[in-house]
Amino acid sequence: MSACQSTQLKTFNTFGISANADHICTVTSIESLVALWHEAMEKHQPILLLGGGSNVLFTENFKGTVILNRILGIDIKESETAWHIHVGAGENWHGLITYLLKQQIYGLENLALIPGNVGSAPIQNIGAYGIEFKNVCEYVDFVELKTGNSIRLTADECQFAYRDSIFKYQYKDGYAITSVGLRLHKAWEPILTYGALVHFSRENVTPDQIFDAVCEMRQSKLPDPAVMGNAGSFFKNPIISAELAQKIKLEYPTCPQYYQNEESVKVAAGWLIDQCHLKGYSIGDAAVHTQQALVLINKGNASGQDVIALAAHVRNEVAKKFNIFLEPEVRFIGSEGEIDAVECIS
Repeated sequence: MSACQSTQLKTFNTFGISANADHICTVTSIESLVALWHEAMEKHQPILLLGGGSNVLFTENFKGTVILNRILGIDIKESETAWHIHVGAGENWHGLITYLLKQQIYGLENLALIPGNVGSAPIQNIGAYGIEFKNVCEYVDFVELKTGNSIRLTADECQFAYRDSIFKYQYKDGYAITSVGLRLHKAWEPILTYGALVHFSRENVTPDQIFDAVCEMRQSKLPDPAVMGNAGSFFKNPIISAELAQKIKLEYPTCPQYYQNEESVKVAAGWLIDQCHLKGYSIGDAAVHTQQALVLINKGNASGQDVIALAAHVRNEVAKKFNIFLEPEVRFIGSEGEIDAVECIS
């Protein structure tokens, strides 16, 4: 079934940007999702599929129908070596992790407190503290909205990369993720490569300790969207040439760098922004967070254009200082759908 409500999008995006849509409707089944999509198509309306609204920036009012995917359900099966979890796209991601911990099913604790719903996880290939969605994905189910046909891709077929997947390109328009399949090994192995996790002992650490530590780290660095509007990490950590990385390391020995291969190194975008002394810098009601430079915040009444202007300023300052051009991780939504974020801030 589906239900339509007010046209104000402020409560449906964690940035807390005030924008309107012509229609906002909630769906709880694949059938209602397909039916609503066809209805909007027949009226020649733009359509936006939205999960938890945790990774979007509304740059202006949306001239069409916003469909909120609330397809729920958690089904757990087991094989000899693993747990196989089938999860509806509308489930809350952090809520899923806490539920599985209570069931003594482990492997997602490093991804705790990432905002948003399960259906968004494959699109971005979400990741944190040494693990990405691709490491736990078994399959992704989605529907071709025009025909109503369901399709399943294995993890390999999803073409996962850093904050990237096939769902950003080949299956972007006219498709909707409806559920995901996760495979979590019964022989649990802790991942202790980032942040405060490196201080734990592999022999003694428990999944609950990792979960608590990750939550504490995220809460100490990242503002709660319920209190201060934001979309989490605004920029991707750039992957640069080994040559440029070495040059930066010589001048700034404390620069956090993560080896990718012989030719490329990932650099912490938050550190780059911090070196430009931009913490607290604001345009209108949009500001660089004072604790974590990678996060842009809404101090109360920021518009999408305020955030764009701020992001452009941050990008320019980092480019001037380091010759590195940051790219937004957040999706920019214009009046008729997603627009090119890099183009907007260049």
